[in-house]
Amino acid sequence: MNTLRTAMLLAAMTALFMGVGFLIGGSGGMMIALLIAAATNLFSYWNADKMVLSMNRAVEVDEKNAPEYYAIVQTLAKQAGLPMPKTYLIDNPQPNAFATGRNPENAAVAASTGLLQRLSHEEVSAVMAHELAHVQHRDTLTMTIVATLAGAISMLGNFAFFFGGSRDNNNPFGFVGVLVAMLVAPFAAMIVQMAVSRTREYEADRRGAEITGHPLWLASALDKIARGAERIPNPDAERNPAMAHLFIVNPLSGERMDSLFSTHPSADNRIAALQAMAREMGGSETQIPPRQAPSPRQADEEQPSGPWDQVARPEQPAEPAKPKTNPWGRNPTGPKGRWS
Repeated sequence: MNTLRTAMLLAAMTALFMGVGFLIGGSGGMMIALLIAAATNLFSYWNADKMVLSMNRAVEVDEKNAPEYYAIVQTLAKQAGLPMPKTYLIDNPQPNAFATGRNPENAAVAASTGLLQRLSHEEVSAVMAHELAHVQHRDTLTMTIVATLAGAISMLGNFAFFFGGSRDNNNPFGFVGVLVAMLVAPFAAMIVQMAVSRTREYEADRRGAEITGHPLWLASALDKIARGAERIPNPDAERNPAMAHLFIVNPLSGERMDSLFSTHPSADNRIAALQAMAREMGGSETQIPPRQAPSPRQADEEQPSGPWDQVARPEQPAEPAKPKTNPWGRNPTGPKGRWS
């Protein structure tokens, strides 16, 4: 169903592009805009992974400096039938993760230190399975196509300002048609682009749950990540909001609603879908309660202090080794996940 919905949204975007070209009336300007938008997005398609990883100051890790995290990704990639992606760590207390890369052979997944510190082993596995689902579905390619069409529509709107008054534009709607091309069409394209992004998140949730075989692992992870994103800022994402759609949960402040203007479905809706999937699979796992505002105790939750800091900040001297009570080096008396 989500695949069909994505195809319908892409068709709507294409129809919108053709409609704007008709309103402007000039095929020449339409082709120029399409070529410029395609060239811009083609560059982004080949270089987006490097740019996104650099903007988030991600550090590549392997089985030597992040054995548990690397092993999770390696195991899940085998289960999904994918090549082993490059694995990165982001020094950021906000729990979050994303995938990038133009295809499965050139993919990369990244998790924040906050994610590894605050989630259990099972929840981290569920999150990385979600990201591998994006890789498997080639969502980067899908979003590049959508971005190309959206960029072309926006450029056509700009061209309408300059060429809309021409006597040779053959615009049957006159000034009204030009106004629609300038204002309404780019706005509609943005809404369709966000709708495609939300659709891909639901699809990745389902496929990620299939890879692990435990939908409620991801439901529990989404609950914790959403809580963390609400109260822990992500300065890198705030400086570059255009990359927010890559993350498993919107990293920007003030993004709570599952609306037309959101790049992500609400966490509650995604959790409900995963709970329904668990029931379909005949699982007997405990349901995730509705999310509520964090309590003062949760707000004062300890900051990450595990072994991942040494990977993310190589310039800092390593502290004396501490007894390791679990894979993430958390305080055993601190808050634990449902699956700990």
